[in-house]
Amino acid sequence: MVLDQMPSLKINEIFHSIQGESSYVGVPTVFVRTTACNLRCTYCDTTYAYYEGEHQDLSQILDRVRSFGAPNVCITGGEPLLQKQVLPLMTSLCDEGYKVSLETSGSLSCAEVDPRVKLVLDVKTPDSGAADSFDLKNLLITNPDIEFKFVICSERDFDWSENFCRQYLIFEKFMVLYSPSYRNVEPRWLAEKILQKKSTARLHLQLHKYIWSSETRGV
Repeated sequence: MVLDQMPSLKINEIFHSIQGESSYVGVPTVFVRTTACNLRCTYCDTTYAYYEGEHQDLSQILDRVRSFGAPNVCITGGEPLLQKQVLPLMTSLCDEGYKVSLETSGSLSCAEVDPRVKLVLDVKTPDSGAADSFDLKNLLITNPDIEFKFVICSERDFDWSENFCRQYLIFEKFMVLYSPSYRNVEPRWLAEKILQKKSTARLHLQLHKYIWSSETRGV
């Protein structure tokens, strides 16, 4: 369901936490989590964002973000790009001087995203259940401030990710992050695979999973 006709955004939650992913890992960040997702990944830890949320206008969202006093803002989901109003939200945040990042699967076009926004493209691997959902047109975006993330659930996922990055010259152009699927893949195993295969990907643990308990609604 594309919510591009809505004058407001359907927001699941807005909260202040430690960034657990991307090159901003460890940085205090305000997270704006939108409602709705077009994918159903097997390891999704935010299924509550599929439907739960309330409509808020842009001024309400901006006021809430300002209240935390943090310079970094991450737009996440769900899939934020399902709602077209997220585009002016990100532009407004950039205009106010925030460092803004967007967590997206890349299954929808990122062409209209403000170029000041750091794109974190979470490319779905075979074991996610959503392989081949990535829109290859997103590879044409020339913004150098793009990061590619792959959640690795198995050796098959690792090989698939390596092939994807080599086929589309991702390693040569962008930062690549390999995250072991939490509690499914041992970080040491993935570290050894990266070394054995002489990959240039960066081992990337989801820091928030190690900080907050499994009972905490996390990042």
